[in-house]
Amino acid sequence: MPSPDDTHIKLMSAGLNMIQQALSIFDRDLRLSVSNRRYQTMFDLPDCLAQPGAEFEDTIRYLVTRGEYGAVEDIEDAVRIRVEAARAFVPHYMERERANGRWISVEGAPLPQGGWVTVYTDITEVKLQERLLQAHSEELSGALIAHAERLAQTNRELAASNAALEEAKRELTEMEARTRLTTEMMPAHIARLDCELRYTFSNRRLSSVFPGLPQNIVGLPARDALGTVFPTIRPWLENALAGQASVHEFTHEDSGRRIRLALTPDRMDDGPINGIYVMSMDVTEEAQARAALAQTRKRELAAQLSSGLAHDFGNLLTIILGLQGQLARRGDLPEDVAQSVQSTIAAARRGGVLLERIAAISGTRALRPQPTDLHALLLDLQQMARPTLPENVALLIDLPETLPLLALDQGILQDSLLNLILNARDALADTGGTITLRAQVYGDTWLDLIVSDTGTGFSPEALDKALNPFFTTKGAAGSGLGLAMVYDQITLSGGRVRLANRASGGAEVTLRLPFRHVDALPGTEPVLVLLVEDTDTIRESVRDMLCDLGHSVIEAASHDEALSLLDLAGLSLVLSDINLAGVGSGLDLLRACRARGMARLHLMTALPPSDPLHMAARTEFPVLPKPFTLADLRLALEHAA
Repeated sequence: MPSPDDTHIKLMSAGLNMIQQALSIFDRDLRLSVSNRRYQTMFDLPDCLAQPGAEFEDTIRYLVTRGEYGAVEDIEDAVRIRVEAARAFVPHYMERERANGRWISVEGAPLPQGGWVTVYTDITEVKLQERLLQAHSEELSGALIAHAERLAQTNRELAASNAALEEAKRELTEMEARTRLTTEMMPAHIARLDCELRYTFSNRRLSSVFPGLPQNIVGLPARDALGTVFPTIRPWLENALAGQASVHEFTHEDSGRRIRLALTPDRMDDGPINGIYVMSMDVTEEAQARAALAQTRKRELAAQLSSGLAHDFGNLLTIILGLQGQLARRGDLPEDVAQSVQSTIAAARRGGVLLERIAAISGTRALRPQPTDLHALLLDLQQMARPTLPENVALLIDLPETLPLLALDQGILQDSLLNLILNARDALADTGGTITLRAQVYGDTWLDLIVSDTGTGFSPEALDKALNPFFTTKGAAGSGLGLAMVYDQITLSGGRVRLANRASGGAEVTLRLPFRHVDALPGTEPVLVLLVEDTDTIRESVRDMLCDLGHSVIEAASHDEALSLLDLAGLSLVLSDINLAGVGSGLDLLRACRARGMARLHLMTALPPSDPLHMAARTEFPVLPKPFTLADLRLALEHAA
């Protein structure tokens, strides 16, 4: 049964063979692609020159040799001239008399993909009629007859030109449609403004970049189309009209989005500027990632600078504590000396706490975003914070009625908010008052968590320096690292921290975090998992969790049993307890897996972090502490080595 393509080709060939004109199509390599039967018979071509693939040069040589173009002195030179003309093909129309006395018109047009199509029409009858008219119309002046002949030829040339113009119009229409489709598919607003700052072209992406602005803006002045955005970008537009290309980033206040704007003057060579090409993109997530990366680099630098100092300082504190401890154990010290010794010991211990906080700021801290119910998280935080607050200080939680599950690092968020609540408590210690924690979504881009109090507010110096390490207004009672740690943790998450004083009195701290739905968390493809656990009930529970995550599971209860299963086809991930019954631990098993080239390996354990085996395992593989939830397991497997 012939294929649809074969049937289509046969139908097209039959149609071409029915027309009275000869037709040929040569490709960009000067090879015949398509011709009809009339093409072969008109020029009496052999079969080899009428088949697809025939060389244009061979066809021209055949026609020149047969005298198709009249007598020529140098055949090869005549062939060369016509081949060169074909390589630089231009649309044309001509009429010529052949060697056999018949007249033909030749009309050629280039093709968009390269090559050209030529139509040959026998106009001998038309020429004979013109001659008969001339012979039988002696009363007509020669000028009138010549004019009629020129008019007839002009009409034929005009028809050919019209056909070429229609083809050019069709190509331009297709090109415009492709350009518009391409610009609509891009995640950016692309437009052109004329010198009066009026839109002459725009895709329909303006409202997706700037929420609230219209989609159809062609013909509108930029002032009307852009609204509150126009005053921000107007100076840059004016610079572009003056010939200055530029790229800018700014925040769209109505939505909180970070926007990148590129402006390019529309100018041909060194001619006048005719307008501006504009491209604007939402780069909020990129800006959040840049901020988090910058904070990570700061932490790495701080770790490098402080690690050696902290080590030596820790040793000095150990010596001081040891010597002062010896003095404190003596029973014959005068009272004032004993008090000095105790004060020295207290100061040394405070120095140790300070070292721990410095380590917390500069040490490695990987983000662990989890699906989070913000209502439940903040209610738990309220229960944790209440016992630390005096009776004259109230804590209020104000949340939107509905919030989706959000991707948040719960540990970072709770630590930061608890730190702010305790700072507010200290500010209200003497007078009492109210601490309010509220949440609001800002432009579907940011989640704002705002902690405010009814105290005296920040001093001008505190507003300027409170986020700097070691700045404190608590005197000897403060380390100056509380707000610095909050700033570090929130910035590491791609967010921002803003300090302000409320108009009604009191301080206000805003934590602005990227608003990410839980479906924005990276997912894991279902894989075959080898689960190794020697306690049946725990193994069953973890197996159910893995199945809930969509994975397929095979089980082993010991090191040796697991080793026998490592060659199973499709095995992609191994999750093993550290302590296993019998000979060999989970750590030994994962080392064997790594030696076989397996990449996704993870341990779990109920051992405390201080246990030597737990500490050794952490240096080589990810370790998931028991007990854990489904969300903990999902997150752990997404980061499996």
